[in-house]
Amino acid sequence: MKIVYSPDHEGHDPQQFLVRGRLKRSNEQPERAFRLLAAARAGGHEIVSPADHGPEPRAAIHTPQYLRFLETAWQRWQDLGDASDEVMPNIHPFPGQPCSYPDSVVGQAGFHMGDNACAIGRHTWRAATQSAHVATHAAQLVSDGERAAYALCRPPGHHAYADRANGFCYLNNAAIAAQHLRRRHARVAILDIDVHHGNGTQGIFWRRSDVLTISLHGDPRVFTPFFTGHAHERGEGDGLGYNINRPLPRGTGDEAYLGVLREACADLRAFAPGALVVALGLDAHEKDPYQALAITTPGFARIAAEIARLALPTVLVQEGGYLSDDLGPNLSSALQGFERGA
Repeated sequence: MKIVYSPDHEGHDPQQFLVRGRLKRSNEQPERAFRLLAAARAGGHEIVSPADHGPEPRAAIHTPQYLRFLETAWQRWQDLGDASDEVMPNIHPFPGQPCSYPDSVVGQAGFHMGDNACAIGRHTWRAATQSAHVATHAAQLVSDGERAAYALCRPPGHHAYADRANGFCYLNNAAIAAQHLRRRHARVAILDIDVHHGNGTQGIFWRRSDVLTISLHGDPRVFTPFFTGHAHERGEGDGLGYNINRPLPRGTGDEAYLGVLREACADLRAFAPGALVVALGLDAHEKDPYQALAITTPGFARIAAEIARLALPTVLVQEGGYLSDDLGPNLSSALQGFERGA
């Protein structure tokens, strides 16, 4: 399996992350990608660099207003004077209330940044756009005939909405890959196995029937993102029934997870997509810092093999999975399991 990777993520190293009222360094650090890349290399995979696919793939998913903000926000923030090194919102519009789009970058930060886990630094735009190119390039490889490709995306993307950054994410790489695959396939599916609900992906495809979105994740009644990811959220309009959430109890292990995954795979077969995007979060691991679920390292091989047995052209897009000694081995397990199951 080819691994698509860009080193341009390295300059993006957020130093501000608000957790339960405490400011700390973000869990989403460059070291994550270094460990994942080392694991891919150790597995003998070919590492390829992405082409510049231009602005079209990201513009197919994200609004022009949001893209302009993301590209210019850091410099405009610095021009304020007496500003922090990173853009962080401190005011937000109220849901469901009348709202005008602000002229000030301070107001725009609150409009376009959903939480305090997506600080924008000097190099965030470059890293995010390169991450989107990585996903697009992997999708193009699969469109050109590769059975599967792995996009080592950093920053991740599945929490990013069409017009909002959220939860370490700026551009929705999985959505961008799926939309790119739509150029060749009438129907595409996204299976999100990150420990957190793929709320941005759900929002982007909420009213669409051509892209089926399925997410297995920690129960949002007790786990972020709280507001989305519940089983009753099924889409609207043309998209009604094309969004499936399968929240899991805290501590769910391999066997219970695989049982739910098989149900999700049955839904995928019924949809009959031409291609699949897997939002590959490794943070469901039992020793991940978030510790919401309890998947073992061998469990990732079994999960990936189950997905591979769908026999679909597949783009694996890296999402979460945070620093522990098991991060690299978890990726190795997943890639090996997918290749054995294919």
